[in-house]
Amino acid sequence: MITRYTYPEMAAIWTEENEFRTILKVEIHAAEIMAELGQVPKAAVAVIKEKADFNMERLREIEAVTHHDILAFLQAVAENVGDEAKYIHMGLTSTDVKDTALGSMMNQACDIILADLEKFRQVLRRRAAEHKYTVMIGRTHGIHAEPITLGLKFALWLDEVERNIERVKRAQESVSVGKVSGAVGTYANVGPEVEAYICDKMGIKPAKLATQVIQRDRHAELMTTLAVVASSLDKFATEVRNLQRTDIREVEEYFAPGQKGSSAMPHKRNPITCERVAGLARVVRGNALAALENVALWHERDITHSSVERIILPDSFLLLDYMLRKFTNIVDKLLVYPDAMKANMEKTGGLVFSQRLLLALVDKGVVREDAYRWVQKNAMARWMEGADFKTNVINDEEIKKYLTAAEIEACFEYTYYLRNVDTIMARFGL
Repeated sequence: MITRYTYPEMAAIWTEENEFRTILKVEIHAAEIMAELGQVPKAAVAVIKEKADFNMERLREIEAVTHHDILAFLQAVAENVGDEAKYIHMGLTSTDVKDTALGSMMNQACDIILADLEKFRQVLRRRAAEHKYTVMIGRTHGIHAEPITLGLKFALWLDEVERNIERVKRAQESVSVGKVSGAVGTYANVGPEVEAYICDKMGIKPAKLATQVIQRDRHAELMTTLAVVASSLDKFATEVRNLQRTDIREVEEYFAPGQKGSSAMPHKRNPITCERVAGLARVVRGNALAALENVALWHERDITHSSVERIILPDSFLLLDYMLRKFTNIVDKLLVYPDAMKANMEKTGGLVFSQRLLLALVDKGVVREDAYRWVQKNAMARWMEGADFKTNVINDEEIKKYLTAAEIEACFEYTYYLRNVDTIMARFGL
């Protein structure tokens, strides 16, 4: 159930009661500015501010009859306010208050996601600095390529997280808007000054133009952004899962005392949290598709988007908040095994130095196609026959014409691949 994947700060935003409490704030601010404009009695506003309240159980009882949540809300509030309730919701339509409240809620939820991303960013910075020179093999197509460092891998993730922070900020700005402009957005029964006041009080901006609803391309931008962030976490988690495989085992999720990996096999240490993060990313991406479907509405308004958003917005925010916190903890406590990294690099008997050898021959004036053929011939002998690559290269008659044994030996040094690590890391202030 979704409730398994929640933290209280984010969950509090997306409760049904908080939505109506936020709507109530919109209604009170509307009464305040209308009183300032002389449209409602100030004495009535004082009563409204003092007595405006509702009970969720009563609200649901009324909605069971009205089949309209805002009318049920207004009736529940009116039962507490009394006669002055006639000045609540004057000239407004349901979506004026719902969309404005939603803009405020999404703004708050984005603040939590941004805080999560910043914490993740700081952990990545620390781990990248810690493993700046921890040498490991880079892999392309799942096959050993050339040496890199674990610090570079973490820095790559850091770069992506920093891009995601900027993406979320842009999406937050797009959805942190409200509208209080009436049934089709023309301000026929409520003025733009009312909208401006309410949005300012709610910490958001008025939409430049809306119909009865704020246009859902904004929400689609937000949801696709959340999906990108979730996909980044999926990517990172998948990398950890691969590196934790028994036949690689270069890193590993922290395994707590008393933790069990399998009901059947006591030896198992599985990357279960990474798998959970990768799986939940699929849900967030699926929700983004639903948000894109919400962009096209009939004329000035229909409500096909409404039922969808009641699911996809809370669930996506709750899940992403959970995923970010969980994966930040994974990276923070990630177990790293440098000895296994070194052993894995040596598994191919020096084949990872093939390009270095190729370039050394080209530097000596050998035609690249010839150099490639000579190096590949010796590399394939290692792959297929288990022959020692370096020994074969040193004894290769064509290669010996251009490279001395000492020059060949120099091609098999790991330090060559680390010579620009400081330059790269300096781009991140590390």
